[in-house]
Formats: sequence, C-alpha cells, structure tokens
Amino acid sequence: MKVFIEEQRFRQVWLMVLLGFSLLVPVGLIINEYAKDNTSMTLQAFIGTLGTIIASVLLIFIFKLSTKIDEKGIHYQFFPFHISMKTILWSEIAHAEVRTYDPLGEYGGWGLRYSFNKKRGNAINVSGDIGIQLTLKNGKKLLIGTQKKEAVSRVLKTYNLKLV
Repeated sequence: MKVFIEEQRFRQVWLMVLLGFSLLVPVGLIINEYAKDNTSMTLQAFIGTLGTIIASVLLIFIFKLSTKIDEKGIHYQFFPFHISMKTILWSEIAHAEVRTYDPLGEYGGWGLRYSFNKKRGNAINVSGDIGIQLTLKNGKKLLIGTQKKEAVSRVLKTYNLKLV
C-alpha cells in the first residue's frame, strides 16, 4: 500500500523578515530603557523582558503541520494545537481532491483556520496555495495544505477506489 507523509513548518522568507522587523522596536525600546543612567530596570527585569519578547516571536517556529495518507485514511496534526494525529477514515470521506486555493481570500490566511462559511469549511495550512480538499459524508469540509501536489495526487488516486 502507498503511504504519503509530509511535514511543514512556517519557514517563509517574508515571515522571517516580518518577525525580524517586529522585534526591532520592542527590543530597541527595552535596550534603550536599560541603558539610561537613571533607569529603575534591574538586570533580571531586562533579561526577563527581552527573553519574553524574543521567545514569543520565536514561538511560531514550533508550529508543525504533519500529514499522512495510508490505507486507513487521512491523518493530520497541527502541533501544538493537536497533541496527537487526527484521523479521517476513508469511510467518512465523500470526496477528496488536490486543488489550488486562495489562502487569504478563502480562509483569511495560514494556520488553523476555522470558518463559519459551511460552503468553504475549515483549513489547516502553513504556506503556499495547494491543498487537499476533503468533503466528508456528514457535509463538513476540510482543506489540508500541502507542498507536494504531485505526490499527494498519486496517493489519492490509489485510494480513490475507497471513496464511495
């Protein structure tokens, strides 16, 4: 049986540049405050504040989207929101296809995107504009982002026979 596995993280250059610039102002202000001769900021407060600001920005790099497709179904995990893999069995899927989508226009961006628009459904994506569009038998829709369009298309064709 064919198995598809993919892991994605937020590693876009534009995101790193944006995060770098967003660090400049608060870090600059903290350093400027600590450097003043008459500052009331202690060394512990300076290090703690600086560490908290940097850690909060770097937190985005722990996010990871994992996808696995096998004979059982489609498994996904968006860590740290999902501690373990979520499984959608083939018997629960009415239709599965790989499609191009508009992350900003359709889902408001990237990440774990919940939509009140039932026609669109929810999305879990990290980057790009290619996704596995699932329509479940209960009417719900889920789009899982992928960077491996050709590989996921081949595996879905293998298991397409299971979709009734």
